[in-house]
Amino acid sequence: MDILKEKRELREKIIEKARCLPKGYTTEADKKICEAVIGLPEYQRANTVFCFVGRDAEIDTRPILEDVLRSGKRLCVPKCIAKSVMEARRIEGFEDLAPAKFGLLEPVDACETVLPSGIDFIVVPCATCNTSGCRLGFGGGYYDNYLSAAGAFTCMICRDELLCEEIPMESHDFIPNMLITEKRTVITGRPL
Repeated sequence: MDILKEKRELREKIIEKARCLPKGYTTEADKKICEAVIGLPEYQRANTVFCFVGRDAEIDTRPILEDVLRSGKRLCVPKCIAKSVMEARRIEGFEDLAPAKFGLLEPVDACETVLPSGIDFIVVPCATCNTSGCRLGFGGGYYDNYLSAAGAFTCMICRDELLCEEIPMESHDFIPNMLITEKRTVITGRPL
């Protein structure tokens, strides 16, 4: 089987599994994951944080977004601008977000673009991953492309129930510095 087909099949299986997780579990897991991210020294030291806005079966990142805004750090969220291309756009509140493609909440066009070199800490989503940091995203290649250009500390978040030991990987697939689930914090194979 070719690797793209393997990725697609695993992604579909995991997304369906995520949709079926009990609400009580996801709420509690997401809370613990966000608390762990906020407690990291790398997060605490960061002046500019880049974090996705969770939707549907994804992790609810609102506690992280709220903490960044409350703490006076700069908050950037992704804005998809072309196929497999995204930018970090600074928001100053949730009113700067609007529904976009795939049901994502993205910054409105007027929000300032922040270059990858201006970001200190990035929260990375995944459909699934393993404890070595191998990551399967949602299929657009947006994060692999963006993260390869950024020099920031990268923290991937995933619910423990969605971890998968075998992740099909290609040479361009990005491995973040750290993985956080509700049960563990793991330094991955990528050097800090």
